[in-house]
Amino acid sequence: MVNNPKVSILIPVYNRAKIILETLNSAVNQTYKNIEIIVVDNKSLDNTFETIKEFAKSYTNVKAYQNEENIGPVRNWKKCLEYATGEYAKFLWSDDLIAPAFIEKTLQFLVDNEDVGFVFTGTEIFNDNTGERTKAYFIGETGIYVTQLFIESSLLGEPLNVPVSPGNALFRKKDLEKNLLIDIPNKIGSDFKMHAIGNDALIYLLTAKDYPKFAFINEKLAFFRAHKDSITCYSNIIEKDAYYYIAKCFFVENYVTTNNLIKKFNAKLFSFIILKRNKLRNMGLKNIYYFYNDKNNCKIDYFFLAKKIVKKIFQIKYK
Repeated sequence: MVNNPKVSILIPVYNRAKIILETLNSAVNQTYKNIEIIVVDNKSLDNTFETIKEFAKSYTNVKAYQNEENIGPVRNWKKCLEYATGEYAKFLWSDDLIAPAFIEKTLQFLVDNEDVGFVFTGTEIFNDNTGERTKAYFIGETGIYVTQLFIESSLLGEPLNVPVSPGNALFRKKDLEKNLLIDIPNKIGSDFKMHAIGNDALIYLLTAKDYPKFAFINEKLAFFRAHKDSITCYSNIIEKDAYYYIAKCFFVENYVTTNNLIKKFNAKLFSFIILKRNKLRNMGLKNIYYFYNDKNNCKIDYFFLAKKIVKKIFQIKYK
């Protein structure tokens, strides 16, 4: 690596006293050494902050902060960015882990390639209670890909299984500052800054639109912990999916100009509405118009829709 840029590892945390030390250790044990670890406690009700402060005494590059009051998850993500001084940054959620070589291997792609907007790695989702471990977001060989492929895969769910959480990715800090939205305009009055479902996916999409390429590392370098308090295991799956659709509709409405892609995305959304219509109505999402702020974005590719519905029916029938 030609230079030795600083990387900020950002750890927003709330009530993680039992597991925060695992996360902190995975951050400080990086093989790449020019890092700072910014930990911002969102006024935890347990002894999370005391644990962090004690840990920080042994590491000069661990900076521990606590908010005077709970400001909600997304504002706390922003607060981490405000304290960060690195040129590059990654979010490490307080229940997740990264391999020792994560920063070293991801950073190379961004330093060497100005046209690469972000790099993510293969991931393992693990459950301490059940012992279950699942591989996720392995999209192919290590290398550089066209971001349009990421955007289409994020919106359509194919051909690649791309992540929604930036917990397995490295970005330039300036892009995180620009593309982490506090809130997302919507018709149902949902408070995205408090439930934080959708804001994460937009970090990827909004960054992707500004760069022609992204990178992927075909190694298991990130580890997402599945537990009852994580977004991974959010109890109301339909509600979670609806929030992600609203976030993606915001992106489509404001940044996608390809009619074919818009109509295919709407077909996927419409099939979701058909299959989950009763529960969605309880959320105020009566039809496709309620996911958008402008009804002019609601054209549908009905052939793509038919394929989606048939595929879903066969999955349910032969499950």
